[in-house]
Amino acid sequence: MELKQVNNQSELLIPESEVIVEESNKSFIEANTERVNLEHLKNDCTIPVFSKDNECTLAHHQFIEATSACVKELFPEQVIAKPEIRVSHTVKGRIPSAIGKPAKALLESEKTKYFERMMFVIELPELSESINGNKLNLTVGGVRAYNQENLYSKKSIEKFKVFIGFNNQVCTNLCVSTDGYKADLRVSSVQELQQRILDLISNYDADMHLNQLDNLTKHKLTEKQFAQFVGKLRLFNYLPKNEKQELTPILLNDSQLNVVARDYYRDDNFSRDKNGDISLYNLYNLLTGSVKSTYIDSFLDRSLNAFELSNHLLNSLQGKQNFSWYLN
Repeated sequence: MELKQVNNQSELLIPESEVIVEESNKSFIEANTERVNLEHLKNDCTIPVFSKDNECTLAHHQFIEATSACVKELFPEQVIAKPEIRVSHTVKGRIPSAIGKPAKALLESEKTKYFERMMFVIELPELSESINGNKLNLTVGGVRAYNQENLYSKKSIEKFKVFIGFNNQVCTNLCVSTDGYKADLRVSSVQELQQRILDLISNYDADMHLNQLDNLTKHKLTEKQFAQFVGKLRLFNYLPKNEKQELTPILLNDSQLNVVARDYYRDDNFSRDKNGDISLYNLYNLLTGSVKSTYIDSFLDRSLNAFELSNHLLNSLQGKQNFSWYLN
């Protein structure tokens, strides 16, 4: 299986300064996030510092620009969509001259802020594949969460999360696999960050990822197996420690499992069929859809966990003993 590219050169004659912007009521993450643009992060937000030496952190906009530069370098002939950016946990402040002023009397020019958590995605809409009738666009993105840094110390190596995978255009669910995700990327400069992102993208096997997704379409759970799977996920946290250690951690919480159970009956695109069966591909999309309620700093880990659980189910259906717990 190979990614499809637009071969009609007239469709690629788009000025470098232009990008594709697709407005949608749906987003790749929901939770308590809001959409902002790159200019807002660059021009209207302060940059946190390490308090003991007053050295700047790597700013959100620098992370996005570094990733964009990597995408342009590795895909020079492709149209690259404008980054979609979501932020949460606003940290508010004020300029020195506004000290002592009541909050309700503050002018906009006297307020400062930055966002503790930020996630963005950059799509390459002409690099796509269709799985089960769903168009999947190649997508690169990342997460920055200042709550995972010790800003009360001196400047140190900083942590980022970066991924390359696919965005399902039917539901805007992100498809993240193990080899396309770096959960603990630690760097000390923009240049080092950019090199590590280049390494991740270059080593990502898109065809293997697509084949794994396509393989999920070929296997189904009965209603009884689905109910057993959801029940087992709820039991996981109460397993004896020695049994739990033998299994992949389950990161979805009870409210997200409730969404999966509800959408098994109600989802417009990925619900059960008329016999009550559900394909592993549809179940995977129910799982990735449920994690949209996750906070930014744990979103990618839960998205990857959804992919791992779906493949564990596949292995269980194929009779592999190490994965039998999920349907045993």
